[in-house]
Amino acid sequence: MRPFVKTFKITVLPGDGIGPDVTREALRVLEAVKAGLSGVEFECEEHAVGAAEYLRNGNPLPKSALEACRHSDAVLLGAMGLPDVRWPDGKEMTPQLDIREEFQLYAGLRPIYLFHENDSPLKGYEGGGIDFSIVRESTEGLFSARLAQGDPDGDEMRDVMRITRAGSERVIRFAFQEAMKRRKRVTLVDKSNVLPSMVFFRSVFDGIAKEFPEVEAERVYVDAAALYLVNRPAHFDVMVTENMFGDILSDLAAGLIGGMGMAPSGDIGDDCAVFQPSHGSAPDIAGKGVANPIATILSVAMMLEWLGHEETRRGAAIVTNAVKTVMSDPSLRTPDMGGALSTSEMGDRVIGAL
Repeated sequence: MRPFVKTFKITVLPGDGIGPDVTREALRVLEAVKAGLSGVEFECEEHAVGAAEYLRNGNPLPKSALEACRHSDAVLLGAMGLPDVRWPDGKEMTPQLDIREEFQLYAGLRPIYLFHENDSPLKGYEGGGIDFSIVRESTEGLFSARLAQGDPDGDEMRDVMRITRAGSERVIRFAFQEAMKRRKRVTLVDKSNVLPSMVFFRSVFDGIAKEFPEVEAERVYVDAAALYLVNRPAHFDVMVTENMFGDILSDLAAGLIGGMGMAPSGDIGDDCAVFQPSHGSAPDIAGKGVANPIATILSVAMMLEWLGHEETRRGAAIVTNAVKTVMSDPSLRTPDMGGALSTSEMGDRVIGAL
C-alpha cells in the first residue's frame, strides 16, 4: 500500500519588479527542502498580478488569481506595485491590500531577527540579540480610508482611522498566542494619550490581557516605541499595533537587522494566509540579479510552519537553520548588504546549507 501523501496547493503571485527574481529563488528552496520531507507534496500554481498585469489587461488582480488564492492552502507573494503605475486619482495600485481585506488577513506578522552583528547599524548586538515580532492589524485602522474619494484641488482632505472591537480583539488575541510560543511578553503600541480610537484599542487590549495571566503585558506610545526600538530592541518579544503604526515600525525594525531584504512576513487570517517579503518591488534593480532573496526564503519557512503538518514544520526549521548557517559568514551577502553575491548565488548558498 502506498503511504498517504498530503498535497498542499500553493498559489504563487510573483508580481512586479524584483518580485519574480526573489520568488524564483524561494521556490527553488521549497523544491530542495521538499526532497528531505516525507509524505508531503507542493502543487504550485503561478498567476500574474500587480501593476504590470494592469498595464497588460486592465486589472491588477484578475478574478482568476483571486479565486486561486481562495482555493489554495497558502499564497506566496513576491511584490506588487510600480511607482509610475497609478489609479486615475493618483494613488498607487496595492492589490496586496485588496487580498488582505478580501480574505480578512487581519494579523500582519513581521518577525525581526538579527543573524549577524555586522548586519546591524547598532553596536553591541550579536546574532540572535535582536529577536522579536511585530503583529500589525492589517484590515482596518488608518488604511481603512484608502478607497475614499477626495478632491485634490479642494481645501481639505480627511482620512478616518477605523478601530472596531471585533478587529481589535482578534489581532490582539493573536499577538498573545504568539507570545505564548516565545518569551511571553506582549507590548501594545498605541497613541492613547491623544487619539480616542487608541484609548478604545488599549481598553480592548487590557481585556484580552486578562485571558493570558502568564504573559507580561505592557503599553508603549508609538513615538516612544520608535525610540526604544533603536536604543533597546532586545527588550521586545511581541509588539501589537494598528495598521499604519505597524507599517512604519516594521520598516524601522528591518533596518536594525540589515534592511528590507532580511524581513519576511505573513498576512494571516483564520482560514487563509499570504506570505511575502516585507520589501517593495524595487523596479530600479528588477531583473539585474542583485535583489536579496532571504526575506522571501524566510517567508517560505513561515508558510511551511503555518501549514501545520509535522513535516512542513520540520521543513520550516530546516530552511531557517540553513539561512542561519549562510548568514553566519559575513562575507556571504548580496549588494544591498555590502556583498557581491547575486540573487541566484544566494539561493544556491541556502540550498547548499539545507
